[in-house]
Amino acid sequence: MNATPPSMALEPRQTSVGGNIRQAGLRLFAHLEKGLEHEREQLALWVPVAIGIGIVAWFILPNRLEWFGFCCVSLAFASAGLVMPTGGRMQQVFVLGGVLACAGCVLIWGKAATVGMPPLARPVFMEVTGEVKAVNAIPAQQMSRLLLEPIEAPALPRLVRVNIDESGMPRGVGEGAIIRFRVRLMPPAAASLPGGYDFARRAYFQGIGATGRALKPVTVLRPSAKERPLRARLFAHINGRVSGPGAGIAAALATGDQGAIADEDAEAMRNSGLAHLLSISGLHVTALVGAVIFLLMRLMALSRRAALDWPLMLIAAAGGALAGIGYTLLTGAEVPTVRSCVAALLVLGGLALGRDAITLRLVAAGAVIVLMFWPEALVGPSFQMSFAAVVALVALGEHPKFRAFVAGRDEGMSRRLARNVGTMLLTGLAVELVLAPIALLHFHKAGMLGAFANLLAIPLTTFVVMPLEALALLLDIIGAGAPFWWLTGHALDLLLAIAHGVSASPWAVVMTPTMPMGIFGAIIMGGLWCLLWRGQWRWAGMFPVAIGVAAMLMVSPPEILITGDGRHVALRSSSGEMVLLRARAGDYVRDMMAESAGFGGVMGTLADLPEARCSTDLCAVQLQGGGRTWRLLLTRSDVLVDRAIFERDCVQADIVVADRGLPPWCRPRWLKVDRRLLARTGGLAIDLDQGLVRSTKMLGDAHPWVVQPIRSSKPRSNGQL
Repeated sequence: MNATPPSMALEPRQTSVGGNIRQAGLRLFAHLEKGLEHEREQLALWVPVAIGIGIVAWFILPNRLEWFGFCCVSLAFASAGLVMPTGGRMQQVFVLGGVLACAGCVLIWGKAATVGMPPLARPVFMEVTGEVKAVNAIPAQQMSRLLLEPIEAPALPRLVRVNIDESGMPRGVGEGAIIRFRVRLMPPAAASLPGGYDFARRAYFQGIGATGRALKPVTVLRPSAKERPLRARLFAHINGRVSGPGAGIAAALATGDQGAIADEDAEAMRNSGLAHLLSISGLHVTALVGAVIFLLMRLMALSRRAALDWPLMLIAAAGGALAGIGYTLLTGAEVPTVRSCVAALLVLGGLALGRDAITLRLVAAGAVIVLMFWPEALVGPSFQMSFAAVVALVALGEHPKFRAFVAGRDEGMSRRLARNVGTMLLTGLAVELVLAPIALLHFHKAGMLGAFANLLAIPLTTFVVMPLEALALLLDIIGAGAPFWWLTGHALDLLLAIAHGVSASPWAVVMTPTMPMGIFGAIIMGGLWCLLWRGQWRWAGMFPVAIGVAAMLMVSPPEILITGDGRHVALRSSSGEMVLLRARAGDYVRDMMAESAGFGGVMGTLADLPEARCSTDLCAVQLQGGGRTWRLLLTRSDVLVDRAIFERDCVQADIVVADRGLPPWCRPRWLKVDRRLLARTGGLAIDLDQGLVRSTKMLGDAHPWVVQPIRSSKPRSNGQL
């Protein structure tokens, strides 16, 4: 028996702690290298993640020095990979990961520097003459939104967005028209509270530098000579053909314009988890492309010559691709639609070549394409929710056990139906789980029953509503579409009934106060780790997910919320009730503050609290937090207050809040919030239990859409506030 003789070489002896650590490090490196080699097919999926890290870093870090520092750190990370063993997977991860992260930061930095439009420096009231670039009707709010290019006004931004009430909208206003009106122009609104919607950031990349509402009368100097765009004509046509509340949804399904949907219906669709049906995305593009391919295949199969000699699948795929591109352009080319169109084109290319193209690599390729052209979309809910849902669905579909569950088999009708329902329920639950943290970050609430609502809503929309609407549009060419519009309206009424029924459930929505970005980042990166890898180490991603979810559940709601202008203040009383300083605050302010605080009830008024003392001009109230009593003093009018009274109250208060500049002799014990402070910080959220103050603006924020505070004159030195 031939046996390999034992080696006579001496094992190296470890004579120091450093040697043990070095050997342990080498073993860990070898283990990681082996794992990465096993996962080599999945490495390409991390390309958009690396680019996205660089883009997110640019948005999170405040100024040029820190952006440059991030790029240096990324390149240092890549340089570290160069000293690793050549040809290894670890070297590829370090080098490419660092370079791609740096490229993502440079990409968004470059686009912001070359494409965006700086906002108006300060509010102005003036007469504006401008050429209309686009008109967007919003019937639900009885107004139209115009995008204008000011004429002979060098002090104004290149593009201005103005709202005009329907009653004041003159004839002849359309693309190319020149109109004149008086308006108070404002910089695009930044987030009013920490974690709120930042329209200023979105407007910057859209080239919009100011917004306002036009005052009557609006004079048309030159009427529009152009025909309304196809999208606008289709929107108006559908709204005129469908009766009832479903008209807005019918128009949204065809054009992507949600302006005709009533607020209560839109809220019900969001709370029931059906809002994705209103945004033109994968469901709509897939249904259209699939229908076009099906019809083309059936029509070409009627010809024997075509069936035998022509490449039917290639022709049908080309027709589906053209239909998808046309639909994307018609509906405004929003990010979900572009992503779905790109994905559909890649799928069609794979099918035409006889390959299975529905993979995570397809999703990664679509993400890279979108990030290359619209890197700013990464921080918006549209991009995050659309790609998160697709990644979850494809990852679930690639799992062997799920494939075995959904595989076709010879079984009875009842078992096949139950299997299909189970498949839809599993996919719905997977989507709800991955979308919940994104919805909680951006909207402070997430639907919990969406998986069950979609069991009815998706088949109803895909197989009933959209085919009926398509037939109605086709038959309108010969004037015979009325019966199908009637059926479409009733089908949409059923869809709205499902939405309102589900949203009325007390378990339909979970709310949370504003989530810190660190918690959200831990959940997202942990989820990506679980979904993109295939080996056993993917389950390590559950650790940051579990920590993030636990931290999210323990987030303490703020006791005090202050908007960026200082006018609106919301307080959480000792009984848990949220109250507003000003009783006449509008619905928008009430909803914004309730969502930021994670409060689902009806907000009362501060003056009605038994622990509050309010006059016409001031309110004093005591709040409990952090084991002590806090005294608050708030102004609630523009009336000047006598110095003797106000100085005495300031000294006794821990926190003073005013929407004006407070004089230096007002010295509260802990915090003075006035117009000067809010100009630097933006809206504030104050947690009295932790003694923490979170602001909307970052210190030294140099992002180009941020309006820098203007130094005001010295405060009054007389005896009044």
